[in-house]
Amino acid sequence: MPVAKVNGIETEFEPGMTVLQVAERAGHEIPRFCYHERLSIAGNCRMCLVEVKPGPPKPQASCALPAAEGQEIFTDTPMVKKAREGVMEFLLINHPLDCPICDQGGECDLQDQAMGYGRDGSRYAENKRAVEEKYMGPTVKTFMTRCIQCTRCVRFITEVAGVPDIGMISRGEDAEITTYLEKAVDSELSGNVNDLCPVGALTHRPWQFHYRPWELKKTETIDVMDALGSNIRADAKGAEVMRILPRVHEGINEEWLSDKSRYVVDGLQRQRLDRPYVRENGKLRPATWDEALTIVADKLKSASADRIGVIAGDLQDAESMKAALDLFRALGSANTDCRQDGSTLGYGPRESWLFNAGLASVEDADAILLIGTNPRTEAPLLNARLRKAWLKGTRIGVIGERVDLTYDYDLLGLGTRTLTRMPKGAVEALSAAERPMIILGAGALAGATGQGILGAVGRLAAKIGAVKAGWNGFNILHSAASRVAGLDMGFVPGQGGLDAVSMSAAGALDVLFLLGADEIDTAASSAFKVYLGSHGDRGAHGADVILPGAAYTEKSGLYVNTEGRVQMGDRVVFPKGEAKEDWAIIRALSERVGHTLPYDTLDQLRARLMADHPTFGRVDYLPPAASFDVGALGTKDDLGDVALGGSVVDPYLNNPIARASATMAELSTLRVTPVAMAAE
Repeated sequence: MPVAKVNGIETEFEPGMTVLQVAERAGHEIPRFCYHERLSIAGNCRMCLVEVKPGPPKPQASCALPAAEGQEIFTDTPMVKKAREGVMEFLLINHPLDCPICDQGGECDLQDQAMGYGRDGSRYAENKRAVEEKYMGPTVKTFMTRCIQCTRCVRFITEVAGVPDIGMISRGEDAEITTYLEKAVDSELSGNVNDLCPVGALTHRPWQFHYRPWELKKTETIDVMDALGSNIRADAKGAEVMRILPRVHEGINEEWLSDKSRYVVDGLQRQRLDRPYVRENGKLRPATWDEALTIVADKLKSASADRIGVIAGDLQDAESMKAALDLFRALGSANTDCRQDGSTLGYGPRESWLFNAGLASVEDADAILLIGTNPRTEAPLLNARLRKAWLKGTRIGVIGERVDLTYDYDLLGLGTRTLTRMPKGAVEALSAAERPMIILGAGALAGATGQGILGAVGRLAAKIGAVKAGWNGFNILHSAASRVAGLDMGFVPGQGGLDAVSMSAAGALDVLFLLGADEIDTAASSAFKVYLGSHGDRGAHGADVILPGAAYTEKSGLYVNTEGRVQMGDRVVFPKGEAKEDWAIIRALSERVGHTLPYDTLDQLRARLMADHPTFGRVDYLPPAASFDVGALGTKDDLGDVALGGSVVDPYLNNPIARASATMAELSTLRVTPVAMAAE
């Protein structure tokens, strides 16, 4: 490896590194505003000036200067110090210095670097310029007079999000960042520009003036708005979650977060269930815990085992599903299901329902086929990785609806007819690839044709060699955070049991227990319905008894993402009012029905879960690519001509927390009817 000297100390570096990267490898912090590791190099701010020999006797921008063998890099000479002070003085010429009222105050790069590298005064007495605010949508609040033209937002939206809605216009003193047409940024990743902004020019509109950063208690946990399991940090003030920010996890979300995961926080406060309710004479009335649990227990004990069932929702943690599964199996019921969408997954090897290659390996694939999925709505951060692969030259084919995925692709067909008669050129391209990848949307496997589609895709995967030693390119993309955990523990119908759709049919059951299940229509069912959940949403509207549970930020729980990685979420705040953690409610109910579950604490429940299903014992472990007989999956049914599309119609309104959020409602409206709006 080449060697350079940094402040007199020899440092090895990899070819292609910049001087800034070499200096930081040596342990020397280099200030910067425009440079970001995941974006292209702009060299705008000049804050990263260093002295380099051999070279001209002047400071040079280290972010744009390639490192070379034998270079001498100096990061703290008098020349460098004077140059940085001059750059900082220049950047602050027009900055309004309104830190006391700025949402960025307390976590602002400009504040920190002004203190660390700036002068204690300014030589400029001219009037400061002012810039009109811009409308960028319901997620981005602009104060463009603060902007220092680092262009991080422009580069992110253009390069990562793939939606060139933000850019810079004019020159010199008139230069400014804008959306050109004063319209909302049409990206499901727009909130990341607020994180990237090193000053207070772009801040989070839904949270403006709600908090100061030092008032917040910070908790690391896991996101459940999709099946990727993005690593997040939830910040709370008192009993309220104020904001959600991404944490770095290179294997899942890198350092980005979707707008839905980030701005759904106001839905955690609205339409909450905070006490038990019992339906009496057609109307719900408040009840005590003892009364509600007794009524439910009496109903369960009086009904025969084959006339009771439980459906688990899309946001459930593994512990609550395990408790529910143990209870209903103890009652003798085989009517258990975690697949609200009518999916046929859950039987066969574990690899048949996982994203086997791993999310990060999308960037390593050299040919990708998307079947029955719209990753931009189902998993925005996976779509960003697909775009990254496309930028590297990976060819992407799609069987499904024609939508804007932010990158070019070959539309091979609209449905199952194409799947059974694949174009010869597409098969040849996939077969010739060293690492071919198939991504099958879980929504395509719902309904009567599910097993047939699974079989057809499995045979295609075998034909092109998608599963081989060291590479498993057969992938299922789920959209429900709880789905993989439910399938891993066998939360599917037992021998002779009914699935979720059948349980919801008229006359199928006498007692139907909805464990956070809001995405399935149970209106036709005449069963006595019990709803355990956190929000007064669809599941609660038709319930006869409501048991208030905890939202994902109010309990510690295990979640398994679409690639089979087990992750642990932590409690940020306590449940609202009289609400309890879901597993504890089921444990209390088990006592009343005479089948007391054999665990009294969450740790004991987890020990039982891990003993019965060892995969839950390896937290943050990604299973290695395992070969399996992919050609034996599913059935060989005649598929006819069925259209294939994404399983998520409106990503901003597809769970009870999102439907309670005012920000999600606004994003949904803009998504359906994008309009230009004036700046506030």
